[in-house]
Amino acid sequence: MNPLVSIIMGSTSDLPVMEKAAQVLNEFKIPFEINALSAHRTPEEVEKFAKGASARGIKVIIAAAGMAAHLPGVIASMTPVPVIGVPIKASLEGLDSIFSILQMPPGIPVATVGVNAAQNAGILAAQILAAGNDEIMKEIIKFKNNLKKKIIEANEELKSIKYPFKTN
Repeated sequence: MNPLVSIIMGSTSDLPVMEKAAQVLNEFKIPFEINALSAHRTPEEVEKFAKGASARGIKVIIAAAGMAAHLPGVIASMTPVPVIGVPIKASLEGLDSIFSILQMPPGIPVATVGVNAAQNAGILAAQILAAGNDEIMKEIIKFKNNLKKKIIEANEELKSIKYPFKTN
């Protein structure tokens, strides 16, 4: 089984955050790989990975980085594969990471999710793949319906909470 999504992080210290993307992809039955690459410490390996991703069958890259957060943009500059950036809260409440990933020059887009929002990155990767895959689309639809169901159930539970001035 060859991976369709590659999860890349600047350091294994990002794994507790990025595991959420892996869990989503696993739930949707999407083959993926996880690797640590650093735009600053292993630039040659980053270049080799980015330039070879499409030929290896990678369809979406989820790249996480904290602080200066160059990894997603560097990868995006060297591959035609869509890149989803996950800013990691390593310093400055993650604002430095957000701006480093979000503010890309024209022609080098990186889809950017919220700070530490690896789960959303995994969902977005699945939705990108679902555009051309009916099986994944069925999983996405099921997932979205479950989200709706959880809110309906939560509202039913909220009805049982009583306050003297609560009207519903």
